[in-house]
Amino acid sequence: MTTVLDRPVRTVGGTDDGARRFPWIAAGVGFAVAAGIALRFSVRSDLWLDEALSVNIARLPVRSIPEALRHDGAPPLYYFLLHFWMRVFGTGDEAVRALSGVFSVAVLPVFYLAGRRLGGKRVGVAAVLIAASSPFANHYATETRMYSLVMLIVALGYLAAANALERPTLGRLAWVTLATAALLYTHYWALYLVVTVGVWLAWRAWRSPAKVQREPYVRLIAAMVVGGLAFLPWLPTFLYQSAHTGTPWGNSPNLSNLVTVIGEYAGGGSNFAQILAFVLFSLALLGLFGRAVDRRRVELDLHTVPRARGLAFVLVATPLLAILSGMVTHTAFIARYTSVVFPVFCLLVALGISAFADRRTAAGILAVATGLGLVCSVNGALWAPRTQAGAIAAALNAQAHPGDLVLFCPDQLGPAVSRELGSSGQALRMITYPRGTGPERVDWVDYRKAVEGTPVEGFAANAVRQAGIGHDIWLVQGRGYRPYNGRCTTLLDDLTTLRPAATMVVRSRPIHYYEHATLYHFPG
Repeated sequence: MTTVLDRPVRTVGGTDDGARRFPWIAAGVGFAVAAGIALRFSVRSDLWLDEALSVNIARLPVRSIPEALRHDGAPPLYYFLLHFWMRVFGTGDEAVRALSGVFSVAVLPVFYLAGRRLGGKRVGVAAVLIAASSPFANHYATETRMYSLVMLIVALGYLAAANALERPTLGRLAWVTLATAALLYTHYWALYLVVTVGVWLAWRAWRSPAKVQREPYVRLIAAMVVGGLAFLPWLPTFLYQSAHTGTPWGNSPNLSNLVTVIGEYAGGGSNFAQILAFVLFSLALLGLFGRAVDRRRVELDLHTVPRARGLAFVLVATPLLAILSGMVTHTAFIARYTSVVFPVFCLLVALGISAFADRRTAAGILAVATGLGLVCSVNGALWAPRTQAGAIAAALNAQAHPGDLVLFCPDQLGPAVSRELGSSGQALRMITYPRGTGPERVDWVDYRKAVEGTPVEGFAANAVRQAGIGHDIWLVQGRGYRPYNGRCTTLLDDLTTLRPAATMVVRSRPIHYYEHATLYHFPG
């Protein structure tokens, strides 16, 4: 059959009875899926900045969440869902991360249905295994962020659009509208995806020779437009965020970022991840160009496989559009944002498995990809610590006294550390550079101006006056953050001048932690 972006046509070439003839395949599939599900709820690390921010915003009263997001730069749907989830399950690390895990498990049967619609049972099973073992999917299933929800909505949107193209009834089109609106209210990169899909549908409609063939595409575009109109109530907030927040902590993108995405999908830069990236990229190419000739040969068709064309277009054009937009607006390209096309990537990789006519060969290659994915997932989900906040909070709990002043430079270290301090942090006074506000949230509005407009020397002198005689100062300092350009090091030097007897309590460990920091003590 064709992709979601073409009219679906039922096929039988991908259906087989391999599970009955080779029971070990069924056992392997079951084990891999079970392992992937277990990994989605397995993580040892404390919450890092983005996760702690999500919790601190979502725990606000519902009416206050939109205003908080106005200063954060994200749409609201995930935060509302997390708010009500925490009301039921609490705010512990495992509880708040479990919501993403639930979304990530829920998408697995959707992958099967999407893959089966695309190319039969074999493609459906392959799509489930690629997604279940994916280091990318497993990482964001264990993170209190919206990316697993994005993947679920995109996969459901695929099925909704496929059903609507097959028979564009009002009910089926309504699901497309709902998926479009939900996606726009979950992550702003959905704008790039919606535009890309709309362009492809318009192209297909223009290429269709008869009105009856064009009508499904036109109706599907109209349903997406209605979904876009549902975003209008949030548009003023989006425009404000676009003008004042953005990604001041990142670099402007370039076209080389397209290459890095596959590596991120494979789990990073380890040896196993590099091998997995090669396997996944090769299978995606086979999904686009490969045709089975016989049990030993695969033919590469430069005209591409028709059912893969829409998938490939969306997979490449969406991040390309984001990169070009970022080059103009100086907005960063972050690999996790490509969660909006990750389901498309999984389906294209699964199609690559169907390029092998021999079932044993297909099963073997899929087993290699799945096994590598699980190994890389274990390294990421279980063993990769994300923040040093726990060690810093433990030192403060053990050595700081009530009334001591804790400074955070940059303020981005505040949410994770203050969360780990818990109730004991209430006895401490905590402020952040550059704004001098509390550590629970980061105000991203005009962030670069705030950093560049706050003199470090004056901030240090004011901190010493604020601490007063008899109270110690503690500095939680991070290096390499943009757009600070050494300001946190200057703050350390200025504090050392004002209070010379400084000591390092916790040393930064950048090799081991993604979010690393140093803790300094300045006795009163």
